[in-house]
Amino acid sequence: MSPLSPTKESNLAPIGTCLEAETQQPLAYTIFDARQRRLLTFLLGLTTIISPLTATIYFPLLPLLADRLSTSAQAINLSITIYIIFQALSPAIFATLSDSLGRRIVYLVTLSLYVLSNLGLGLAQNSYAALLILRAIQSLGASAASAISYGVVADVCVPAERGSMVGPISVALNLGTCIGPVIGGLVAYKSVNYGWIFWFLVLVGVVLLAAVAGFLPETARNVVGNGSLEATRWWERTWMTPLLSGIIRTWHAITDVWTTVPRSRHLTEKGNHSRRDENVVVAKRKLKIINPLQCLKILFLKEAAPILLVHGFSYMIDFSIQTSIPSAFTDLYHFNELEIGLSYLPRGVGIIVGGYANGKLMDRNYKVTAKQIGHTIDREHGDDLNQFPIEKARTRGSPYLIGILTCSVIGYGWALDQHGHVAIALILQFVQGVFQSSIYVFSNTLLIDILSDTPSTAAATASITRCALAALGTATVQPLITALGRGWYFTLLGLFTGISSLLAIWTIRARGMAWRTKRVAKKAPSQVPRIM
Repeated sequence: MSPLSPTKESNLAPIGTCLEAETQQPLAYTIFDARQRRLLTFLLGLTTIISPLTATIYFPLLPLLADRLSTSAQAINLSITIYIIFQALSPAIFATLSDSLGRRIVYLVTLSLYVLSNLGLGLAQNSYAALLILRAIQSLGASAASAISYGVVADVCVPAERGSMVGPISVALNLGTCIGPVIGGLVAYKSVNYGWIFWFLVLVGVVLLAAVAGFLPETARNVVGNGSLEATRWWERTWMTPLLSGIIRTWHAITDVWTTVPRSRHLTEKGNHSRRDENVVVAKRKLKIINPLQCLKILFLKEAAPILLVHGFSYMIDFSIQTSIPSAFTDLYHFNELEIGLSYLPRGVGIIVGGYANGKLMDRNYKVTAKQIGHTIDREHGDDLNQFPIEKARTRGSPYLIGILTCSVIGYGWALDQHGHVAIALILQFVQGVFQSSIYVFSNTLLIDILSDTPSTAAATASITRCALAALGTATVQPLITALGRGWYFTLLGLFTGISSLLAIWTIRARGMAWRTKRVAKKAPSQVPRIM
């Protein structure tokens, strides 16, 4: 027999070798392509708008509510405190649950709570007790969306591309902050029945619930893996799938429609996606006990604590300024309710600009950092962050952001203290919005990068931190302004948060990666994800 003619046995060896090589080939990080991620970004942006919209639409209504319910301003302010408390609790409960059960079911439950609470507020307009109880439920339903959206970003984006999703989502998140006070101020100015605000929010909630139920696919990696595993439960499948599938089968002209769960196309194009480790899938799909205290564990992680401080201080500045606007602009510039609502617009526009621009900047910083260390970015399978200094990539240039924000806060305080032209205060509000939003975005993204096995829980921890610091800022702003004056109050606020944030950034860059890799090394090998 010719040596070039393999025997039966020699034929089997190459096949076995090929199959072994095939099996060892790593899976793609995600089968969601760029077009599908853009559609996901749009839907996530819609869902995240409700929490800031619901919170800020309420501020200009406070005097009207006190008058209609025949109660004091302090009693009405209690409803804000309750909202903030449940704004912190909601992500701790529902975002943690979404890491276990999946994203869709938690979205459906929280949006349903949101619709029902607004329905109750619209019907029970003359009850103070109902206002407090239903505002708590309203916050519970509205406040988890942002944390869950960060979980979705971690599900479908490799680290090098997360900024392209986080930036636009941040824009949508803050759009509610921008338009909420305007709508609320218009109602207060016209002194019409405030109840229609809650009916408006019912409509918003119903539209979002329908959009999520009909079009948002399940992305949780413990449910559908990289997107190639079939969603089996009814709540895991988009409800528009049967209709869209029928259209596709009929016309054969519509392709790449992500709402049909486009796994067959990807399985054909990339055969390795069809492979699944059944043991891993079954283990991950087991329901974990809901443990909101998991967030507290993250609070005390050495590598997470400084990130949370930077994140929380930016929010503390934001809420302190928001809370001071009505009294400052009424006393100094004699604004009416509508004008006060409009005065929030420069800050809102700045937040939108900063969120979008920093999303792009984060991806660029990732590329620059990779080039500096000679690393080749893996956009197919995702980079192993155990070998990549993600802390330095995300915080690149952050001291400049913090420095400019600090100067703008101090300048804002003295502009008000010296009765400067209103345009100065509004311009400084825009600057604050740009840089506060930039710090918010990169810190939240870095947190889900280093805790990518439970991204929504990580985002929920960030929510708890920022709500706690926001509550502290809101509670102390007026007494401290009365005691110190606006100039010195904002000077001390800016210096305290600025210096503390710079020290935290130094800690993150100097020790963050070492602390993170040490924590990951302590995990069992089967628990350490290669790509996140």
